[in-house]
Amino acid sequence: MKLIKSVLLLASLTALVYPATHAEDTVQLSAEHINNLDVTLGKLHPASQIPVLYAPAKVVIPPTQEYIVSASQAGLVTKLTAALGDNVKKGAVLAQINSPALLALQGQYLKAGSVLHLASATYNRDKMLLKDGVISDRRKQETQSQYHAALLDVNEAKQLLQIAGMSASDISRLGSSQRLNSELNVHSPISGVVIERLAVVGTRVDNQAPLYHIANLDELWLEINIPQERISNIKIGDKVLVENTPISAKISLLGQSVNPENQTLLARAVIKGVQSTVRAGQKINVQIIQPSDKLLFNVPNTAIAQHEGKAFVFVRSPSGFSIKPITVIGKQAEESIISGELDGTEEIAVKGAVALKANWLGLGSDE
Repeated sequence: MKLIKSVLLLASLTALVYPATHAEDTVQLSAEHINNLDVTLGKLHPASQIPVLYAPAKVVIPPTQEYIVSASQAGLVTKLTAALGDNVKKGAVLAQINSPALLALQGQYLKAGSVLHLASATYNRDKMLLKDGVISDRRKQETQSQYHAALLDVNEAKQLLQIAGMSASDISRLGSSQRLNSELNVHSPISGVVIERLAVVGTRVDNQAPLYHIANLDELWLEINIPQERISNIKIGDKVLVENTPISAKISLLGQSVNPENQTLLARAVIKGVQSTVRAGQKINVQIIQPSDKLLFNVPNTAIAQHEGKAFVFVRSPSGFSIKPITVIGKQAEESIISGELDGTEEIAVKGAVALKANWLGLGSDE
């Protein structure tokens, strides 16, 4: 009899320490008790994308979108019209340089023009004389050759002026006025933003000395460092979200070599359109996500309870809550992507999961 009483006493103590609710998959609660626990209910929201990984990235300008504007001739910088951050239009005058070398090129062009004018008159005269039989065909061929040589010299001198930075209208004005001008205007090759000013008024610069760094920011690239063991999870076309911004991009390139310093591979994503929340040269964090055809749901992190290395959500039932095991696929800010034996019609506890877990495990209202 004493043995039976001891067994019953031990069973009672075990029941107190390990309540039956621990093994059950439900929590029996009245509506009033649920309100007292401050539990908030919500619907499951279908998710169509899976977070793959977070990674560091750098914002860069595509090489085809940036230019170094340089002095085409040596001289003295007399004027700079654009400052750091200014928007400039294609063809706008960015700087003026007083260049003696430009005078020499203009003089060469005017001299070549004079020679061409004389050679053209001589050639036209000899064509008439040949027609009248006054001169031989050989004489006409000689003057024709001189005319073409003079024309070639003019074209060469004109191209040198264009390379020096003179526009077609400037060259035409020079030919009409016959007046030399040492002021060289430096024009912007594109419409864009001044990234860097590299010259100072009053300084002498050499030929090809850089004056401005200008970039078109209508498109930016993200250079993302992907750990080599995760590169197989990334695909061309995957969506990239920039942390703490509404910006999204798409991966356009996956690198073929590993950086020996940090064992990462380069992935490039393209951001279209002018951006105000990221800047070239900025280091940021990004998240890569992929589309999914599986049944997934988006829930607040507060709706998920953890126990013994597993995750659960609490589904409302007529008598309280059912405990449903889930798999957390990924996290995005304050929400998680989950999968499990859910069809999307369930109503779950989106707030108060900690209190429900305590009741489930028989721990009272606190963990």
